[in-house]
Amino acid sequence: MRIPVTLVSLALLAPAAALAQSAGEVERCFQNPGACAGGGGGGAAPPANHAPAPPPAPLAARPAPAPDYATVLNSPEPDRRKIQESLRTLDKYNGPIDGNLQSEATVKAIGDWQKGRNTPVVGKLTPQEAAQLNAEASRVPIRRLESPPPQTAQPVPLAPAKPSNAEALKALQDRLAERRKAAEPKANAAAQALIHDLKAYVSADGKGVAGDQFADFAKWYADNKAAGRTIGEIAPVIDDYGDAKAGAATTTEVKFETKQGDKTYGQCLVFAWIEGTPRKNTQAFGCNDIAAVEKWKTDQALKSAWR
Repeated sequence: MRIPVTLVSLALLAPAAALAQSAGEVERCFQNPGACAGGGGGGAAPPANHAPAPPPAPLAARPAPAPDYATVLNSPEPDRRKIQESLRTLDKYNGPIDGNLQSEATVKAIGDWQKGRNTPVVGKLTPQEAAQLNAEASRVPIRRLESPPPQTAQPVPLAPAKPSNAEALKALQDRLAERRKAAEPKANAAAQALIHDLKAYVSADGKGVAGDQFADFAKWYADNKAAGRTIGEIAPVIDDYGDAKAGAATTTEVKFETKQGDKTYGQCLVFAWIEGTPRKNTQAFGCNDIAAVEKWKTDQALKSAWR
């Protein structure tokens, strides 16, 4: 059978046309990739029923680590003291700087600082919080004591001038004069009562309570009588007066005028006693025996209102 020439020509031309078409497509894709199917390369489009790949599964959430408070609590003592100093600088703490971060005052101060930062109030610090606390305190300006403004300044009172010796002595004399003025009526009454008893003893020629109470006076009177002397005027001068441990005490200097023939002698005795009926702790001394008189006053614990 004879194939027509026309068919044979068409068959030979078909591959060439396809080849020419493919070359033209490649050139168009090179010049304009967006015009090519499948993004340029001339490849076939993916099947319509091809599903996209699923997203990767999320990683499981890890639990947050527990806050580290032990590091700060067990830090060296200088570091713990610095934390307390920082709290004090920030006006959160006024306790001792002893490094004890678990004391009630320190725990409260840390809690107050945490509360001001809107962080959990636990009264303990993590290392990060400790560093933030110290850094915050280091930024606080140094406080200086400033003088109050003139309108509010208060005048400082001047110390009273120390009195001179003359002024101090005058003040002491004034106080003694006041005490003596108050005691004078009682002292005079006691002295006059003694003089009454002494005169009565002399008038009775050595008999009476004065001799019974003052043995030294009785002996003195007897010695003068034996020497031929008589007793004239008797005048008292109060030596001291005040309160003693057994009552009101009086010491009175009494001057006696004694006469022997046409001669007059002056003699003196000091009478000391505690007021009472009868008088107590009675004693008579020579006026020159000052030491004995002062010892009697000391023994009676006399608190003078007279000198």
